Amino acid sequence: MDAAGLLASAAINLGLALVALSLFSLLKKQPGNAPVYQPRRMAARDRSGDLLPLGHGRVTPSFRWIGAAFQLSEDDVLRRHGLDALVVIRLFKFGIKCFSVCSIVGVLILAPTNYTSEGRADIRRSNSMELFTVTNVTRGSNRLWVHFSCLCFISFYVVYLLHKEYKEIIRRRIEHLKYHKKRPDQYTILVRGIPKCPDHGTYGCYVDHFFSKHYQTYQAYQIVHDIGNIEALQKLASSIEKQIKRKRETQKCNFWQWIWFKFTTEAINIRRQEEKLKDIQQSIRLLQCENMLKHKEVPVAFVSFKSRLDAAQAAEMQQLTNPLSLVTTYAPEPTETIWKNLSVPFWCMSMYRLGVFVAAFFLTVFFTIPVTAVQGIVQFEKIKRWFPPARAVQLIPGLNSVVTGYLPSMILNVFIYLVPFAMLGSLLDQIGESFTHPKNIPSRLASAVSAQSDFFITYILTNGMSGFSLEVLQFGLLTWQFLKAHSIGRGDEPYLYGFPYYRVVPIVSLAILIGMVYAVVAPLLLPILLIYFLLGYAVYINQVMEDVYEITYDTCGQYWPNIHHYIFLSVTLMQITMIGLFGLKSKPGASFASIPLLVLNILYNQYCKVRFLPTFIHRPVQVAKENDELDDAEGMIQGDLDNAVSAYKPPWMRPTNLETSSVQPLNL
Repeated sequence: MDAAGLLASAAINLGLALVALSLFSLLKKQPGNAPVYQPRRMAARDRSGDLLPLGHGRVTPSFRWIGAAFQLSEDDVLRRHGLDALVVIRLFKFGIKCFSVCSIVGVLILAPTNYTSEGRADIRRSNSMELFTVTNVTRGSNRLWVHFSCLCFISFYVVYLLHKEYKEIIRRRIEHLKYHKKRPDQYTILVRGIPKCPDHGTYGCYVDHFFSKHYQTYQAYQIVHDIGNIEALQKLASSIEKQIKRKRETQKCNFWQWIWFKFTTEAINIRRQEEKLKDIQQSIRLLQCENMLKHKEVPVAFVSFKSRLDAAQAAEMQQLTNPLSLVTTYAPEPTETIWKNLSVPFWCMSMYRLGVFVAAFFLTVFFTIPVTAVQGIVQFEKIKRWFPPARAVQLIPGLNSVVTGYLPSMILNVFIYLVPFAMLGSLLDQIGESFTHPKNIPSRLASAVSAQSDFFITYILTNGMSGFSLEVLQFGLLTWQFLKAHSIGRGDEPYLYGFPYYRVVPIVSLAILIGMVYAVVAPLLLPILLIYFLLGYAVYINQVMEDVYEITYDTCGQYWPNIHHYIFLSVTLMQITMIGLFGLKSKPGASFASIPLLVLNILYNQYCKVRFLPTFIHRPVQVAKENDELDDAEGMIQGDLDNAVSAYKPPWMRPTNLETSSVQPLNL
């Protein structure tokens, strides 16, 4: 791709970003869009009765929210939204710290070194962006030692940042556990593989006898039931109740609507829905009766203690001589519990994990097919050879730059959303060749990486500028809100969703991977990545703090080790790529000198597994004991202990919260 293609991609994405951000700053101030941009505040209003404040300057765009995002302290994020939200914010901060320094190295050292090299003549004639990449450096040139020095600096700098982040997250995690010392999951464990009581033939009896005998602070247990579709029935009942309420409100609006309601089938429909609601409520009550629940017990239970220390020890220790019986783990947070998954037999868990790993492997492998196909668009010369009519694109001024600069990354973003349908074809030959000749993996990786730097520059531009701008704009929800408000006349229900960790963390980790691999190969990518993380930081500070997403649960930063592992793999791939690249450039000295870097990186990762990882997997006995002693000094409130028991009561054991009628479980 030439400079015109890159400029076209940057101009298009920058223009779209400015339009999207300007629209957001205007639309956010309109009260009718509050369900999209302030759903959490609307939900709080429903509980407290407070009115939503109207925006000031409702017809003028403003970007002050971007500056406010960088003035927000981490303590505010931690206090209002928990450690998980702070970990996401620190992930963006890690990218800012990493690529700000790497950009200085890349722009001031690597890019001039590459550009002033006497490289291939065809690259200079085509005015290609490869002039600024390592591809322009001649084979055997001593300038490659500059790249080796930058590789060493970037590797040690990233390891330093990782070490610093790991220590900080651990400190925050321990403080968070102390601050939230009355969380129910600190008193509770999850028990699987429960044997039946030989005397009474029930699981609950065995749990009660065992833990009351071996643990002095044992308090209570809650057996899990395989209750089937009761949760679906409760959701259906709640939905019907809301429909009835909405129709009753509609008939009170004005005289003509009342006439319409009186002489049409709306009244009949409400009566039918009320009868249907009563039938569903009766079905729920029958499923909730004690005799029915006794036949639906599964060998899983939540066990609560009066001491965090005993809960931690019970979760860590093997309870019986048979390690597959009475298996104990830490209980998930109540809001994080997926009840239907608890009824899955314990022995099936390993099979499910293996299935997920195999599916993820093939998803990753076969996703290379659309990526490879899309990358071909960047190399317009190949397209002209394969498809001669494509030469007509050159007849339209500027269209060639748009096709090669913007279109590929846009298509790839579409493929990311359609990835289950894109898993076609086969890469078994490529995989087999890699396994047959493992020594060629570094050189094959290096040649592939150096050939596709242009594509990933445009991908980061599109995914960063346009992607983050559309995220803050919430274009899909905004469109649906408009259609809903102007068709059925109901647009005041907030669109409140949990924060999408599953989507944000992988995409940002992918950006770090691309940046690490191309840090030395294509240094012009680094400033673009810096802009990517700056914009992403401002956007997700807004999304988390300004009432868009709801933090539904908090694992106390437990997924940070996964992020650390992703970054470690990124550094490893960077080093392996450079080992192969130095070999391709006929610089074996630099290639061999890079091997100790790879070894040191692997050793550091092993050190982290020993030094830091156990704190995220286990709960320190020291912290549990200190919290118990604080409770003894302050006087433990029995209500806190009772809350630990009631918090793990399944939804089907709770009364149905409907306004039409109160549904209580039957006691038969």
